[in-house]
Amino acid sequence: MPNKQKNTNHKEIFEFLLKEAGISTNGDKPCDIKIHNEKVFDRVLGQGSLGLGESYMDGWWDCDRLDEFFYRILNLHIENKVKPWGMLPHFLKAIIFNPGAGKHSFEIGEKHYDIGNVLYQNMLDKRLVYSCGYWKGVNTLDEAQEAKLDLTCKKLRLKKGMKVLDIGCGWGSFLKYAAEKYGVEGVGITVSQEQVRLGSRLCKGLPVEIRLQDYRELNEKFDHIVSIGMFEHVGYKNYRTYMKKVAKLLDDKGLFLLHTIGNNETTITTDPWISKYIFPGGMIPSIRQIGASIEKLFVMEDWHNFGLDYDRTLMAWYGNFTKNWSRIKAGYNQRFYRMWGYYLLSCAGSFRARRNQLWQIVLSKRGVPGGYNPVR
Repeated sequence: MPNKQKNTNHKEIFEFLLKEAGISTNGDKPCDIKIHNEKVFDRVLGQGSLGLGESYMDGWWDCDRLDEFFYRILNLHIENKVKPWGMLPHFLKAIIFNPGAGKHSFEIGEKHYDIGNVLYQNMLDKRLVYSCGYWKGVNTLDEAQEAKLDLTCKKLRLKKGMKVLDIGCGWGSFLKYAAEKYGVEGVGITVSQEQVRLGSRLCKGLPVEIRLQDYRELNEKFDHIVSIGMFEHVGYKNYRTYMKKVAKLLDDKGLFLLHTIGNNETTITTDPWISKYIFPGGMIPSIRQIGASIEKLFVMEDWHNFGLDYDRTLMAWYGNFTKNWSRIKAGYNQRFYRMWGYYLLSCAGSFRARRNQLWQIVLSKRGVPGGYNPVR
């Protein structure tokens, strides 16, 4: 009897919270959720976002429009009204351990980027850009990613013969584009063996080298440095170390462009479901954290936010993922399909609700003589 009462109370709380966001259980709206297992209420109220995500992966509930479901609940900050005890170990782990340090920095490569190039080749654009596109004046994912690459090149003021470093280069998409269109030579580093293997092949014949290397191991000079979608894996304990290394590697007259997802508030953890299943050890920096990390090292020349473009990018990735699942699924199971779709759509909802931002920050070591003219 007590267990039944507990489940009833949790169900009432769960449904009350969803009602505030205009969401019903077993309703007819696309954002409504269909309950397949009544234990989901205890699981979510006890474990928060981890319980919500794992119960979805287990098939305990469904939703026709997960992106809209997450947009609604995140827009109202409903998760702040429930503080599950299950969050405590996650918080303590962030304080005690440093997943972005030493050998741990390669864990993200093994658990996320090395899970199969076939997945990414069927989900991303033709250049394999795994970061936010720039949708200003364009209509397709391919166009949006080329626009972002070109925007980045122009912000860095690239010219023929320059030597450029890409920290967290992925499959070499930026350096390949910059070498083809702007005549630069470059070094790209990544912690993913699969990215090195495919990226080196894609950049063959160009003055581009793709290495399996941690940024702390670098000891060379570069005219300009770029980092696109990698800073989210650095970890708050390493931000200052990261910026000091970049400053040491960068020519005194060079520019550093940091492209990163941004957090509206300062935290030391990330969502526990995302950390466990998608990006182990990752976290999203705030303005305060970035500001502290660059103090006395850099002059902030430009700060550009186009976070809403990530919603559209993620929805395009999800469309490709579902459309091409027949080509992908040989190496995965149905649980992975639910997990990956949940990841893409929950993130889309978060950017739509403006809970996360996408920043491109241009930094110089001593200030651009005469001032820096922003590019948009």
